Amino acid sequence: MKAPKNWKGDKTNIEWPVYMGRALDLAEKVLSATPNPRVGCVIVNNQEIVGEGWHAAAGHAHAEIMALEKAGKNAKGGTAFVTLEPCSFTGRTGPCSEALINAGLATVVIAGLDSDKRVSGSGVKGLEEAGIEVFHMQDFEAKARQLNLGYFKRHENGMPYVRLKLAMSLDGRTALANGESKWITSAESRADVQRLRACSSAILTGVNTVLADDPSLNVRTEELDLSDDQLKESEPCLKEQPLRVILDSQMRTPGTARLLSVDGPVKIFTTKSVDNSKSLASNAESIQIDADGKGVNLNSVLESLASEFACNDVLIEAGPTLSGSFIDKDLVDELVVYIAPKLLGSDAKPLFESTGLSSLAEAMQFQVSEVVQIGNDIKAVLTRPK
Repeated sequence: MKAPKNWKGDKTNIEWPVYMGRALDLAEKVLSATPNPRVGCVIVNNQEIVGEGWHAAAGHAHAEIMALEKAGKNAKGGTAFVTLEPCSFTGRTGPCSEALINAGLATVVIAGLDSDKRVSGSGVKGLEEAGIEVFHMQDFEAKARQLNLGYFKRHENGMPYVRLKLAMSLDGRTALANGESKWITSAESRADVQRLRACSSAILTGVNTVLADDPSLNVRTEELDLSDDQLKESEPCLKEQPLRVILDSQMRTPGTARLLSVDGPVKIFTTKSVDNSKSLASNAESIQIDADGKGVNLNSVLESLASEFACNDVLIEAGPTLSGSFIDKDLVDELVVYIAPKLLGSDAKPLFESTGLSSLAEAMQFQVSEVVQIGNDIKAVLTRPK
């Protein structure tokens, strides 16, 4: 299969960047479409937008189908701007490439090819074989990938995109020496964490955090701080809770743990033999996995979340030991750090535990992607250099 034509702006398609930008904005409306990608579509005919759509959640209409339904007969002879190569297989819904062909589109413009082996070029091939001209707007590919970092990483590397959430004082402490930690950061920061959870396929913690803090680790819609319109648009993806994951090598999770009593599935990774007939709760499943020293093998856990549970994005909310282990093993793609303007003192608990460096040259490097003020706190997003 030859690659689709690269777009080169001229007088006949000078407005194409505007339409593709709109398609990307539509895709961004969605917090998460896991395990699917976030996709937007705009259909244009005679320089007028006749249909728009976005993929709201798995099992719901894909972006192209929504846009075609809105466009109706006006789609014939038009141009579809899609942020990702249209799918070419039947899953919960039919193939979008076939729907575009049947609607009589003349041109399809994409921001990037799909990494899913079930598509990966076959969507473009089918469109071209049906006589539809396909263009690739490479200038928009980076932003389209940014919207779906976990989706691309899972399909290209067999691993989810891993975010580690940390909240600390100015002096890098997460709790007082006596363990008190509620609340270091502001209500606004905590609402932002709820949005991080809502954007995630899975939320992961360790058994020590379960025993010490008894978190629920669920998405609480009322705390998302979204407008009524945003809540309505996000309703499909908020109907199901992200998968919650506990790393518990010795199966110390108590049956009374709060996260077992709220809606949504829970997976407990352990090195012990598993008997799920004696499950801690109806929503919990124990999974035996490789050991790594005294704990579970973190790499194997992430591989399992990607391959067995189709997790695109994993959010880690854990204590200093487990957080440090993920960092030491270079398994963290992104740090999301909330910094409160407080000083807790040198006897307070550290951000994470990591030892063994003998020179600055050995230090793990991150690059700053974003720094914003949220409430009275600072939020810093840092990523691993590419």
